[in-house]
Amino acid sequence: QVQLVESGGGLVQAGGSLRLSCSASGRIFSIKTMGWYRQAPGKQRELVAWITSGGGSMYADSVKGRFTISRDNANNTVYLQMNALKPEDTALYYCNTVTTIGRPPWGQGTQVTVSS
Repeated sequence: QVQLVESGGGLVQAGGSLRLSCSASGRIFSIKTMGWYRQAPGKQRELVAWITSGGGSMYADSVKGRFTISRDNANNTVYLQMNALKPEDTALYYCNTVTTIGRPPWGQGTQVTVSS
């Protein structure tokens, strides 16, 4: 079964940057549209960025212009470069497929905390 492992989170001041990584144990990335999701306390999980197998990307309005998603299919890794971070970006960040069909289990996520 595919396992997803997120890393790279941390505590950063507003305006700072972080780069998240998501590694998979199987060759899921090369054929699937992958997304980065986040869940803040008391809120539902939301999709903030996604990237197709061919490299096309889309972003939620809340992060457009500040976040950049990329992927390395050879190494089964997806990245999220986050710049100009805001306190409202504070959340637990996860990666997973965008489609729910054949979606692997959610990983532990990586915590991002932005202080004002």
